[in-house]
Amino acid sequence: MKITKVRTRVFEWKGHTVPPTAHFCSNAMDELWDKGDSMGTFRFHGWTVVEIETDNGLVGLGNVALAPRIAKAIIDQYLAPLVIGQDPFDYEYLWQRMYRSTHAWGRKGIGMAAISGVDIAIWDIMGKAVGKPVFKLLGGRTKEKIPCYASKLYRTDLKGMQEEAQSYLDQGFTAMKMRFGYGPRDGVEGVRANLDSVAAVREVIGEDVDLMLECYMGWNLEYAKRMLPKLERFQPRWLEEPVIADDIDGYAELNQLTSIPISGGEHEFTHYGFRQLLEKRAVSVIQYDTNRVGGITAARKINALAESFSVPVIPHAGQMHNYHLTMASLASPMSEYFPVHDVEIGNELFYYIFKGDPEPVNGFIDLDEETPGLGLELNSDYFDQFNIIE
Repeated sequence: MKITKVRTRVFEWKGHTVPPTAHFCSNAMDELWDKGDSMGTFRFHGWTVVEIETDNGLVGLGNVALAPRIAKAIIDQYLAPLVIGQDPFDYEYLWQRMYRSTHAWGRKGIGMAAISGVDIAIWDIMGKAVGKPVFKLLGGRTKEKIPCYASKLYRTDLKGMQEEAQSYLDQGFTAMKMRFGYGPRDGVEGVRANLDSVAAVREVIGEDVDLMLECYMGWNLEYAKRMLPKLERFQPRWLEEPVIADDIDGYAELNQLTSIPISGGEHEFTHYGFRQLLEKRAVSVIQYDTNRVGGITAARKINALAESFSVPVIPHAGQMHNYHLTMASLASPMSEYFPVHDVEIGNELFYYIFKGDPEPVNGFIDLDEETPGLGLELNSDYFDQFNIIE
């Protein structure tokens, strides 16, 4: 079996979008003086879809969620020629070929994300070729079902957040994640607003439901050191990405500061970077995204590395490329789940582009043992809502 064609398409959403609101979610742009929507640079309303064809008629699906037009250009010009004519089962060789040939300008960011899209499609092909779901190629079922947490709760009015939290309880979730809306430039009033939002959610869900807190790199080290002791009384399961991803020493300092575990890794891109995070004890939870770190070939190495440090891996965003790894790894105790809703940040686009993602039942998802590959197909029902670039 040989790869004969690599096709990339960019899907840019043109349908209804939930309008942005102030203090919706803290983020790395918050420290800058800006009259505009600081969250604008962190909205992902486009997606790259990768389709790899083989000489026996199989088609593997991959995806890239970052800078989709650039990812398409990288795959078309640099990566496709490296894999066409090759056996997809030589996945380690193909991965190293893509990684090393783009090393001068790739390494992290969009270069690694583009590699991820190709690698995910290759694993989809391998599963389809042997008639097995991808998780069976990665080690098989390590848990009966995958526990998952509801991940939304952006900062709105407190009553709305409480109603949303109650809706997740009603659906059977026993864990959920909320976002902060304020950071260093918002002063004492922002500190109070952040604490009030956590208190409001905790009031509804009680003490027996896990609550995760998301900063999305919107704080700095000084502000995080002020906030962490104030948050301890709410007993969060973790505090996520309090500072920008490159401040590894800052993460390490915060991870030792209080009883609250610090999580991160959504914006780390290589297993070398994760080794740094682990060796410095900078995070207590790793949250890579398979479509950023080099695909499944690279993610399974990060899982093994994390397991050796007894640090859990709970990938960012759920989605099938992450679920298969979570099912097959003891290092991954649970998954993130983005509830299906109108397009807002952009993570929701996955459900509009693909179909096959499992829906949680009472806070758990399961993967079908009989569906080969990743179990995804393109969802043409919404194609008219996209600008599709070949």
